[in-house]
Amino acid sequence: MLRFANPVYFHLYWLVPVLILFFVSVFRQKKKLLKRLGDEDLVSRLTRNVSRKKQFWKVVLLLTGYCFLVLAMTDPQIGTKLEEVKREGVDIFIALDVSKSMLAEDVAPNRFERAKQEVSNFVDQLRGDRVGLILFSGLAFVQCPLTLDYSATKLFLDESYVGVIPQPGTSVTEAIRTAMSSFVSEEKKHKVLIVMTDGENHEDDPVEAAKVVAESGVIIYTVGVGSPQGAPIPEYDSRGSRVGFKKDESGQIVTTRLDAATLERIAQAANGKFYSIAAGSSGLHKIYNDIMGMEKKELSAREFTQFDDRFQGFLLIALLFFIVEILLGERKREVGS
Repeated sequence: MLRFANPVYFHLYWLVPVLILFFVSVFRQKKKLLKRLGDEDLVSRLTRNVSRKKQFWKVVLLLTGYCFLVLAMTDPQIGTKLEEVKREGVDIFIALDVSKSMLAEDVAPNRFERAKQEVSNFVDQLRGDRVGLILFSGLAFVQCPLTLDYSATKLFLDESYVGVIPQPGTSVTEAIRTAMSSFVSEEKKHKVLIVMTDGENHEDDPVEAAKVVAESGVIIYTVGVGSPQGAPIPEYDSRGSRVGFKKDESGQIVTTRLDAATLERIAQAANGKFYSIAAGSSGLHKIYNDIMGMEKKELSAREFTQFDDRFQGFLLIALLFFIVEILLGERKREVGS
């Protein structure tokens, strides 16, 4: 399998026709200048030792060397080895609240951005566990399925934002149900769901949902993002400028508070624990320590192709062409009488 690590350098081949036109122009200009020197026969005798063929081949060598140099810059790579990777761990889904209340700034810079930072740091710590990402507000969906590719998980995390789900509200129950249907294993262990939210559930009873999934071996950890004192919810216009704070029907500013009691009941119902994110502390670090002590299972092995660089050969060929071009003179060979 062949691929190129830096395919953008292929655009340098557009310079080849430009260089050809340049050398053609140079040869024509030389010819015109020689004609201006004087009699054509005289000029011919004066330049009889100059080989037009060698001049032509010097240009060919130079352009060919340039082509191989560009090819080396693209870094051709060949997949030459397959490695089987076996890991032991647990399946972890992280459910991240993307409702508008997560824009409150009682946790810097705001609840949502702080939660994303904590999730990113948590993923960096994982070693062998599969991790997936669920986004929820009034509805829930899988943003990233369970995977061992942590860089892919972080990429999907970076693409997450408040408002990505048009359905308003906060339904922790939907997040729990979505996670339950997305775990790939039927066995009643090795499954963890981490719910990151401010806990203001407006839809249904998430505690009952937690009890149901606990029977399937899912352990739920809840992480509260926000403060019990609460904070107003900023509102922004289409250009991202703040235009005020969310208000209720009577015109009063809405304050969103961390519902730690509900989150704690959800965790207890599914054999987990409740933690909160406060200034200088991270519940996810404690959850990671808990997961490290869990029984592990061998996750599905995966194979990946290791690509080996092959630019060295093309670079050597380019240098050889340049060296030959330098050594090749423009004068004709002297023929003995």
